[in-house]
Amino acid sequence: MALHRVARFADVPENRGLEVRIADTKIVLLRVGDQLRAYQGECPHAGAPLAEGALCHGRLICPWHKAAYRIEDGGLCDPPSLDSLKRYPLEMRDDEVWVDDQPLSDPHTPPADDERTFVIIGAGAAGTAGAAALREKGFGGRVVLIDREADAGYDRTVLSKFVIAGEMPPEEVPPLRDERFYREQRIERINGEVASLDTANKTLRLADGQSLTYDAALLATGGTPNPLTLPGADLPQVFLLRSKDQATRILNAAKPGQRVVIIGDSFIALESASALRQYGLEVTVLARHAVPFVKQFGEAVGKAIRARHVANGVVFHSDSEAAQIEGTGKVEAVKLENGQRLPADLVLVGIGVSPATDPFADLPKEKDRSLQADGGMRVADGLWAAGDIATFPLNGQPQRIEHWRLAQQQARIAAANMLGGDEHYLDVPYFWTWHFGKNYDYLGHAESWDEVEFKGNPDHPPFIGLFSKNGVVVAAVACDKERAMAMLAERMKQPLPVDEAWLLIRDVD
Repeated sequence: MALHRVARFADVPENRGLEVRIADTKIVLLRVGDQLRAYQGECPHAGAPLAEGALCHGRLICPWHKAAYRIEDGGLCDPPSLDSLKRYPLEMRDDEVWVDDQPLSDPHTPPADDERTFVIIGAGAAGTAGAAALREKGFGGRVVLIDREADAGYDRTVLSKFVIAGEMPPEEVPPLRDERFYREQRIERINGEVASLDTANKTLRLADGQSLTYDAALLATGGTPNPLTLPGADLPQVFLLRSKDQATRILNAAKPGQRVVIIGDSFIALESASALRQYGLEVTVLARHAVPFVKQFGEAVGKAIRARHVANGVVFHSDSEAAQIEGTGKVEAVKLENGQRLPADLVLVGIGVSPATDPFADLPKEKDRSLQADGGMRVADGLWAAGDIATFPLNGQPQRIEHWRLAQQQARIAAANMLGGDEHYLDVPYFWTWHFGKNYDYLGHAESWDEVEFKGNPDHPPFIGLFSKNGVVVAAVACDKERAMAMLAERMKQPLPVDEAWLLIRDVD
């Protein structure tokens, strides 16, 4: 043990962490009553400085993507992190804080003392989180992870934000888990397409004819991008964006100075507009709405994001839809229904996704083809679902929400219930979106509100906005207000009066 003096007890504030260093190792000190704890200083998910996070209800919430950890022991409470915090031995010598430079050893894989087989179909955000949670929660049986992508289990959120901007090579897209994790945790991975599911006999069949029997299964197949059905949509320069392979094809086709027409104004579409503009292309967006994201962010923030795009050279058309893609052998233009012709070298389609549920023919589905799950994410005996394919009850209403972090939360709930638990989603949905160097955070899932108030101006971040109904916060949107949003991510789990929310925000600023 090599102890290092890092601080005095009085240096550690009561309402936030204190970052200290031992050589190049960043460590965060936290108060737990009249004691201190020492944890790794950067979030395991994306390296956010945890000292800039919020402390609330016995949890430390990451400032960037709102992963949450127990202050008492560093245990993981909420994704997108899939790991608990490394804890460092700490000693008090009078008022001085001494910390060991080596963390405590991690818990080992549960012993293989369970004869059951749990199968997870899909290795994206939900599937990987579910597999990790099963081991974290002590399941020692067989875990099989099936995915149609050979290089499964990577961070898709960076594709539209950084990869097609040329800022992150496709081969450097971070895996959700590395090969060592799968090996040490005895998680079997199968690259294959599920052709059918026999829920009565708890058996699934792969497209190559292989079959597998399970004791419990988690369906996490995600969404499939909605294709364009116009004439010319089959030209080779018409792209969708969901996978690393698709991002690579876009980068191989795109050259600075070329013209790209983006069809749609979804989050993927406008993140891609930002990325490709930064890559040096001339970008035109065929928008379905005069102002983007009004349903989620409201008029003021939607206008601010559109203005940010326009200021960076993105051109918007919202008065006519695409009629056809013109070109002989390659894309030459997009013709609109009003007869206007937009020259183009490539086209990117961002008009939403549909649940990938075709193999699950005998399961009850909603009109949008999503699976009906209860509050514990259960869809049938021995079967659970999570992520883009699941419609589940939120605040008493059935909802399907395509959020990365929500998919992981649902998978962790499903994993607990596969092991006999009775957990339900009682959290606050959260997502983030990136436009020309600015990250916009959103908490909640408000379908209506009767008042919106801002601190700061959405046109000139930083700002934070609260959407309220009958005096209670139903959603929040912000840019450059990470610590305040981290606090709200925890506090909004219970009804939060808007006046109290503003006091919280003032206290953490």
